[in-house]
Amino acid sequence: MTLLDSVPHDVLDAYRTCEFVTLGRDGTPMPWPTAVRRREDGTLLLTTSLAFAQKALNVRRDGRVALLFSDPTGSGLDHAPQIFVAGRADCPDDIMTGPQGAEDYWRMLFERQPHSRSYVAAPMRRLMDWYYLRLLITVTPEQVIVRPPLSSLSLPEQPGPRGRNPLPGADRLAGFPSAVLAARDAFGVPVLARTRPVATDDGFLVEVPSDCAAVPGPASLLVHRHDDRLDHMDNALVRGELRATGDGRLLIPAKVVEPMGSGRPIDAVRLLRRTKRTTRRYLEQRGLRRPRVQWDEFRAIAASVRQRRDA
Repeated sequence: MTLLDSVPHDVLDAYRTCEFVTLGRDGTPMPWPTAVRRREDGTLLLTTSLAFAQKALNVRRDGRVALLFSDPTGSGLDHAPQIFVAGRADCPDDIMTGPQGAEDYWRMLFERQPHSRSYVAAPMRRLMDWYYLRLLITVTPEQVIVRPPLSSLSLPEQPGPRGRNPLPGADRLAGFPSAVLAARDAFGVPVLARTRPVATDDGFLVEVPSDCAAVPGPASLLVHRHDDRLDHMDNALVRGELRATGDGRLLIPAKVVEPMGSGRPIDAVRLLRRTKRTTRRYLEQRGLRRPRVQWDEFRAIAASVRQRRDA
C-alpha cells in the first residue's frame, strides 16, 4: 500500500495536467502546469526541459512541493474530484537525452499530445532539440486530500478588472473562470487551492477550502488552459503577497509572469529564441557540451503510439 492508494487511480491518471508548485529562492510559491505520470511504487514522475529548469533548481534548493489535479480538460471525466498532493521532490543533475527510465511518461505524452510526435521528425529536430533535453523530478507523496469539483462549491464569480487603475494581472485573471492559489502554511510548506478570485480596489479576494492552511506571506495566482489534445496552451502567473483581511484572504499583486507570451504572433518566435538561450546557459554554467538527443529512441516510442491509435 502507498499513500496514493487512498485516491481513485482512474481519476488521477485521467488528468492531462496538474498544477505543480515549488518554492522560489525568496520563498514565493511558483506553480506551473505540467504533465505527471503515476508510478506503481506510489511516486509521481514529472520532467522539465533545460529551457525551463527553474522548477528543478527550486527542488534542489528546497524539496518541499505540492501538486493539485484540478483541471479535468481532456480527461473525459464529468465533475471530477480535485486531488491535492504534498510531498518531497528529488531532481538529480542528470540530463536525460533519451526516454530511458521514463518510457511510460513519454508514451503517455505522445498519446495525449499528438502534435509533439512531429518534433521527432527530421524537419523539426533543429528547432525542438531543447524539448528533449530533460531533467526528471520524482515526488514522494506525504499528504493526499480529495476535494469536490470546483463547480460544486459555492464561490463568487470573477467580475473582471475594475477601478481607474486595474490591478496587475486583473485582465488575465478575468479571462479564466477560476485560478489556482499557491501559498504556504505556517511551516512554510506550499499549499494549493483552486478558487475564483474577486478583483477589488486593493487586491484579489480569494476563498479557499478549510483543508488549505494558507497563511499570510508570499503567494501566487496561476491561470492556465489547454485543449483536449494538450495544444493551444496559455498560462500566466500573478505573484504577490497574501494578507488576512476582515473579508478573508486578499492577494496583493506585484508582478505578472507570462512565459508563453500574451498571444501575439511574435511570441512564438521569442519563445523559441529564449528556449535556445536558456538551454545554452544551463549547459555553460556547468561546463557541459550540448548533448545529442537520442532521436531514434524517441521516434520509436512515437511510432508505437501512432500505430496503436491507428489500429
